[in-house]
Amino acid sequence: MESDQQSLTIGAVAKAAGVNVETVRFYQRRTLLPEPEKPYGGIRRYAAKDVARVRFVKAAQRLGFSLDEVAGLLQLDDGTHCDEARQLAEAKLADVRQKLKDLRRIESALAALVRDCCTRRGKLSCPLIATLQRQ
Repeated sequence: MESDQQSLTIGAVAKAAGVNVETVRFYQRRTLLPEPEKPYGGIRRYAAKDVARVRFVKAAQRLGFSLDEVAGLLQLDDGTHCDEARQLAEAKLADVRQKLKDLRRIESALAALVRDCCTRRGKLSCPLIATLQRQ
């Protein structure tokens, strides 16, 4: 029975997936989630697979994948593209490692500036402000 399988409203999908209704609509506009037909005089009905898809998108986003990258992963969802999915994940991992390296450099520079701020006394200019003005 189709109606048993397609029994969720958009609000129920959003609640089950832990997002708001506008997120579901946004995913539909981005073609990450199909929009069910709306029966004449009725409301659209969704299936449990739609909840799973929204959860997939959110999980991928938490791992740092952009929505465009998520769309690419969804295209590989038939189970026969593990190598392609792995390559996307490897590229994302390399990107994350580069960002971590950049964040460590930023942390070190800020820590040094904070130390300099703490050691300066009197009417000397603030090392943090002076450094930023030189940039």
